[in-house]
Amino acid sequence: MVPLHTLGLAEAARAIGRGECTSESLAIALIARTRALEDRIRAWAWLDEASLIAACRESDARRTIRHRDGRAAKKAPEDDGSLAGVPIGIKDLIDVRGMPTGMGSPVYADHWPRESAPLVHALERSGAIPMGKTVTTEFAFMVPSKTRNPWNPGHTPGGSSSGSAAAVACGMVPAALGTQTNGSVIRPAALCGVVGFKPGFGQIATEGVLPFSGTLDQPGVFARCVADAGLAASWLTRRSGDIGHRIPPLRALPALIAVRTPVWEKAPSAQRDRFAQDIEVLRSAGAKVEERELPAAFADAWRVHRTIMLYEAARGAAPIRATQRALFSDFLNAALDEGENTTETAYRSALDARLRLIGDFQSFLEDRHSAVITPPAPGEAPEGLGATGDPAFCSLWTLLGVPAISIPTGLGPRGLPLGLQLVARPLESNHLLAIAAWCEQEMHFETLLQRESPGQG
Repeated sequence: MVPLHTLGLAEAARAIGRGECTSESLAIALIARTRALEDRIRAWAWLDEASLIAACRESDARRTIRHRDGRAAKKAPEDDGSLAGVPIGIKDLIDVRGMPTGMGSPVYADHWPRESAPLVHALERSGAIPMGKTVTTEFAFMVPSKTRNPWNPGHTPGGSSSGSAAAVACGMVPAALGTQTNGSVIRPAALCGVVGFKPGFGQIATEGVLPFSGTLDQPGVFARCVADAGLAASWLTRRSGDIGHRIPPLRALPALIAVRTPVWEKAPSAQRDRFAQDIEVLRSAGAKVEERELPAAFADAWRVHRTIMLYEAARGAAPIRATQRALFSDFLNAALDEGENTTETAYRSALDARLRLIGDFQSFLEDRHSAVITPPAPGEAPEGLGATGDPAFCSLWTLLGVPAISIPTGLGPRGLPLGLQLVARPLESNHLLAIAAWCEQEMHFETLLQRESPGQG
């Protein structure tokens, strides 16, 4: 059998279900992998090895009882599409009972929530086990964290879901949760060479997740393939009924729009070339790809996004900043000051503009197009750890609340991942996953684990 740390989410669940490994043995393998790499990658904010192993032993014991009682063939409803016994990373912005939620800030240095967030309960109903808390940037904003890019530790992994993306990429955990208010799922996924999926706004409950901007906050998942991202999301979005445990096959080859957004000039030549190559790969495989620029109405979307984000963030943080402002970074304080100085009139105007842009996007796609494709980030991961990269290629789609996914497609001149972002209509997360899975199949990207161990991962 391949090394257990290389198993994807569905592979790990199947291996446990078939008795090829136990939840405990998988946890031990993931802990060993983490011990070997954590000093270099720094993906974890909190990880209690003993508690994890104990939880996995309990999962194994429940499975043994079911087999002994002859119930293995008739799984309980919570085990349908089971992730039973599989550890999953949780961004340190999301409450898990029995684990601290530090939110990347000294303000919450000793914060232990009483209850887990509903999306964590949803994962636990699948049988999955929270492995630990992955590093986030300060309050999920743009001040860099300690995490490094597994492809090259001298480069940023992106943010704010830095630890989740890095941990999945290097085999510390098969999947992890993140959140996105600007580009915090799509961008780190692209920079770390993994799949990052953000369902449409409102599909995943946000209670128990630190609010930054209620209009924009959207949880998401990281995995090493589209199918695994969809599997995790299927549990998180069960109340909406949009995403199934298995991604449905496409009924017809996709009709896509390759979009040059108003921030296109931020993409270096390597990213532009990669995007052009990706378009040709998809066309050669039979997809219809129409190249278009967004209408002029979208040029102001980035200002609209920033206005809403900082206005809401400033008012949410006001009670804490009133007494603990000194514990916030200068960068975040400056951004929140900007939000405080934004008038309610400007905020309401931005909300109205957002609604107009949502309608404009529906018209732009038209009935004959399945999705938009566009870069997920302006090139490879920037060198150094002084910034998390530019979210410009994500802001618009987050503003619109549409489902988005990033898949890795190749490497740039520095040997770091480049990717492709796909975006669909608000209620078409499941269809977006089907298109992304088809695109992934055509791209033939080798993950970091596959490059380390050819034929495995």
